Amino acid sequence: MKDISSTAGNPLWSEFIKAVKKEVVPALGCTEPISLALAAAIAAHWLAKPVERIEAKVSANLMKNGMGVTVPGTGETGLYIAVAVGALGGDPEGQLEVLKNLTPKQVEAGKRMVAENLVQLTIADVPNTLYSEARVIHGEEWVRVCIADTHTRVVHIEKNGKVIFTAEPQQALADDSTEYSLTGVRTRDVYDFAIQAPLAMISFIREAATMNCSLSDSGMSGQYGLNVGAIMSRQIEQGLLSDGLLTQILMRTAAASDARMGGATQPAMTNSGSGNQGIAATLPVVVVGEHVKASEEELTRALMLSHMMAIYIHDKLPRLSALCAVTTASMGAAAGMAWLLKGNYETVSMALSNMIGDVAGMICDGASNSCAIKVSTSAIAAYKAVLMALEGTRVTKSEGIVADDVDQSIANLCELACLGMVQTDEQILRIMLNKIN
Repeated sequence: MKDISSTAGNPLWSEFIKAVKKEVVPALGCTEPISLALAAAIAAHWLAKPVERIEAKVSANLMKNGMGVTVPGTGETGLYIAVAVGALGGDPEGQLEVLKNLTPKQVEAGKRMVAENLVQLTIADVPNTLYSEARVIHGEEWVRVCIADTHTRVVHIEKNGKVIFTAEPQQALADDSTEYSLTGVRTRDVYDFAIQAPLAMISFIREAATMNCSLSDSGMSGQYGLNVGAIMSRQIEQGLLSDGLLTQILMRTAAASDARMGGATQPAMTNSGSGNQGIAATLPVVVVGEHVKASEEELTRALMLSHMMAIYIHDKLPRLSALCAVTTASMGAAAGMAWLLKGNYETVSMALSNMIGDVAGMICDGASNSCAIKVSTSAIAAYKAVLMALEGTRVTKSEGIVADDVDQSIANLCELACLGMVQTDEQILRIMLNKIN
């Protein structure tokens, strides 16, 4: 029997609900090129004339994450096509679904604009790890839009040298009623919220399962990315893989990432600004839920535990860094799977410790089709961590960056990413830029 109590609530719960509703949202395509496309769409809206040229700038981290990913509906990769179609056909109010209504005519016009060298792209000299800027031009007229710190936060709009809107990032945060604070929160607080909160309060998280499972089904068609999920399905038929629970977790999670990174025109439910993180926090939990025949309430609580735990961990990280955050999202999945299989906090805590002791430090070398491999690797690590926890085995304080206290282990991991991997991030970008120069 799961330890579901009927307590009346907790002051932290409203912050958790705000956090999940802000961080778990639909996005069509990889969120870094989509952020630039949104800036271009808003700029084109203010220009109110046909866009003839585009000058774009992005932060180094956004450049890294936008170079190799397929832009939905275009069949092409990278930031050039993203900003072009954003300017020509993007919905300025579409947020992370800015390219949802692209037409073939707009896509072809965007491709011509790129081919004719009418799109310029450079790295912006800014302190923000997440920054996108689009300047759209018609004759002597122009509009510049800047987005900073999160994928959709507009901080500056300027037309023909006249400032229409500007805000310091700190001011934008203060004015945003959706902002939340996780100061002082611990893993036990997240666990208690997911397991004890009234079901009606958290039932909206089921949409993550609906949306990301649909994306996984598309990925299994074998039409997208590296076809990691579809290849595994064929290998089951050939007898090269057994069709067990681990393989299903691996295959279905990877397939969703295949579709998302390969340009499928379907949204993913994100987590902390990333579709792959949303996929990693959702699919393993769904697959285990199906395996144990979880009730609707049990699956809902496990999904909320997974997504909120992923948000809690990622809240201690930069928005973009050298750390592949699919690993931290999969720590959320480990928590959700552990609860479905054992139903207590101790097992959840041990699973998290095992994950940190296993895949801590996997690098992010840009968003691309190969993300599906990292997603599948993290899903394997999550389930392996759970299997160990079910037997009462966990990585201890004597080993690596793991501490006795799981919250300290999380803090150690995030300190590694924030302080220890800065030079790694710079070197990754240098390597990637050298490939195209």
